[in-house]
Amino acid sequence: MNAMQPAWFTERTVLAFLLTAVSSSPSATQNTVITGSQSAVTGTVTRVSSVVGGEADLPCDSRPPQRNDSLLLVVWYRDDNPVYSYDTRVPGPTGHWSDDTFGERARWVGLPTSSLHVRDIQSRDRAIYRCRVDFQVSPTRNYRIALDVIELPSKPVIFDEFGKEITGVAGPYNEGGDFKLICSVTGGNPIPRVQWLQGETVLATLGAGEVQHGSRSLTLVVINATRAHLSAVYTCTADNTMLLSPQRATVRVDLYLRPLTVEIVSREQPLSVGRKAELWCKSTGARPPATISWWLGGKQLNSVTKQRDLEDRNETQSLLQWTPLKEHNGQVLTCKAEHEKFNRSTIESKLPLNIYYVPEARMHLGAKMNPNDIEEGDDVYFGCEVDANPPAYKVVWEHNGVLLQHNPANGVILTGNTNLALRNVSRHQAGLYTCTASNVEGDGKSPPLRMQVVYRPLCRTREIKLIGAALQEPSSVECLVDAFPPPDTFEWTLNNSAGSIKVDADRFTVNAKEGKSILKYTPVSDVDYGTLSCRATNLAGQQVSPCVYTLLPATRPDPPTNCTVYNLTDDSLDLTCLSGYEGGLSCTYIAEVWANEGLVVNSTNAMTVWNLRRLGAKRHLRVVVYAANARGRSEHVSFSVETAPRLSPRTEAQEAWEVNWAVGGVLGAALTVAIILCLALIATRLRHNSTNYEVSMQSSKNQKASLQKRSSPDDCNPDLIPLSKDADCPKPPEYSAVVKPEVKNSSSAVSLRTQSPGTPPSNTELQNERTSNGALRSHREVVTTRTPLLAAHQESCV
Repeated sequence: MNAMQPAWFTERTVLAFLLTAVSSSPSATQNTVITGSQSAVTGTVTRVSSVVGGEADLPCDSRPPQRNDSLLLVVWYRDDNPVYSYDTRVPGPTGHWSDDTFGERARWVGLPTSSLHVRDIQSRDRAIYRCRVDFQVSPTRNYRIALDVIELPSKPVIFDEFGKEITGVAGPYNEGGDFKLICSVTGGNPIPRVQWLQGETVLATLGAGEVQHGSRSLTLVVINATRAHLSAVYTCTADNTMLLSPQRATVRVDLYLRPLTVEIVSREQPLSVGRKAELWCKSTGARPPATISWWLGGKQLNSVTKQRDLEDRNETQSLLQWTPLKEHNGQVLTCKAEHEKFNRSTIESKLPLNIYYVPEARMHLGAKMNPNDIEEGDDVYFGCEVDANPPAYKVVWEHNGVLLQHNPANGVILTGNTNLALRNVSRHQAGLYTCTASNVEGDGKSPPLRMQVVYRPLCRTREIKLIGAALQEPSSVECLVDAFPPPDTFEWTLNNSAGSIKVDADRFTVNAKEGKSILKYTPVSDVDYGTLSCRATNLAGQQVSPCVYTLLPATRPDPPTNCTVYNLTDDSLDLTCLSGYEGGLSCTYIAEVWANEGLVVNSTNAMTVWNLRRLGAKRHLRVVVYAANARGRSEHVSFSVETAPRLSPRTEAQEAWEVNWAVGGVLGAALTVAIILCLALIATRLRHNSTNYEVSMQSSKNQKASLQKRSSPDDCNPDLIPLSKDADCPKPPEYSAVVKPEVKNSSSAVSLRTQSPGTPPSNTELQNERTSNGALRSHREVVTTRTPLLAAHQESCV
């Protein structure tokens, strides 16, 4: 006997056995369900369930069947071995006894319901227990309680089809593909049930009857995954009892999604060549964001692309900054959205391009025209091909930069804006022709088309040129012609008193490219002077009118004539003269300005025009003009001028005086008007008075006589030039002096007229008459002087 067993154990062993035998008889079978403690009684056995680590209440009714009865002893047996007892006769804690099976884990609870409460249930506690209850009066009662200890299964573990454990997120998988989720559960007694759930929906179940050795696995297969599976939550549960919630593991499915839509958002048309355009393309539905690319003409554009990913709206936008070219017009711009995880996920949006560009024009001759065989008198036709978007609204034509107008009378005919006809062309119409087309983008000018008109040679200058040549001295005579094509040959002829002589070809050179021939000629005698003529010949024929040169003996030049001074100021003057015969040689013209102290200015020009500066203010100057060539100098022509004084700037006192003078002038004018009005009023009142009438008549006669006296030729009129120096003429101002020019042994006379700045020069004639004996009789010279310093243009006579 175990020393720990109570004294009552031996005394009542036999009694307990008998009670047990009685209670196990078939007549004592009963079915009881205890819902509060999750125990059940099958027959004489009450079943109680608990999980490992949990608690269990093993019920044992210890209520006395009679009122005058009381509980004495409760004993618990396992396999007929006492494991716990409670003796009411022993006060305090010592009334409770427990062996090593329960140890401190068990405790008898009498209220509110009598049971044995066991903590920290172990799997070894699974057994059938017997509770014996002894009373003072009533017979002993026995109860059988089966303790079912449930071993929970492990927490489910989810694997993918490749055996990789999944925690949290499964995938990502491709949209339209298949995937598997495998739930594995180990342990559990009784055998657990395994299920796949989505929300509250059961997708797959592995029942407890399906016994698997080791772990239990349940596979969830999803075929043709759709967008609905994105972020779908799947839960695997394992349970073998109702006492606790099932063990579970959850995963969220991640998917790669194809792009659903792609659209070129910016479709503003038209675009312009050379002007940067910004186009947006938007793609939706792809996850992760789609890759957007731009294509044109089968080639991907290399321009910079910016992407803006808006994952919250599952949208991707791409900006294309692109400068269109002319050749892009009519092509299709494509925006592609694709996903790198899908082989056939590319979708496209297309935009036909309407590109505006500046017109491109190109000129051409008529179809049946030979550009190398256009002669004077032919009709020429031009066409202008225009490539423009939008179409050109006008086409203009130019000849050598000059705009051509429709003028049928002059042979210029414009038809349909793209055709030009020239009727009966002349050599002057040769040159560069262009057509310019215009649209809203600008003007496009064609490359110039040169039209060559074949014509016979013509002299570049029509006048007969005088050439001076000295005896026994070589001279060069240059013949210049215009012709197309350039002349092939030249022919020189000398016409003199001896007749017409053809010049040998070895005496002149020919430069056909420049249309020039130079004749080297040396007069030997007076017979060699005469007229030289030059004719050129090209493919069109021989020159009709020759170029004529008069060959004269070389002499000194004649002096300039009709010199005129204008723009005379306080420090400068402008001078122009008429050139005389230059002696047949190249001539230069010299103007010298002299003062008392010496030469002031010396100016040499190829023409008889001088601008003489830095003369000094208010000076009496002498101007000498003459010509010179290789044979010598001409007679000189001289005259005197006086420059104007230099005006000092106005002072403040002068400006104040001018203001006062202006105010006084206004007041004086007002006073004069008032006096005139008064006199007019008085004259009206006296109009009927005969005495006043006679006085008025006499006054009229006096006025008439006065007018006749003023019109006498003896009076000096500033607008008339007197013939006598004794005439009473107003003196010219001090700053404008006019002096009669000097004539030295020359057959020409000079007239001088000075003018104010801006007044074009005009020549006054100096009339010289030769008497029968060769004497020179000189008329009086008339000179008009105008200067800007005169308030009113006055004229003086000398």
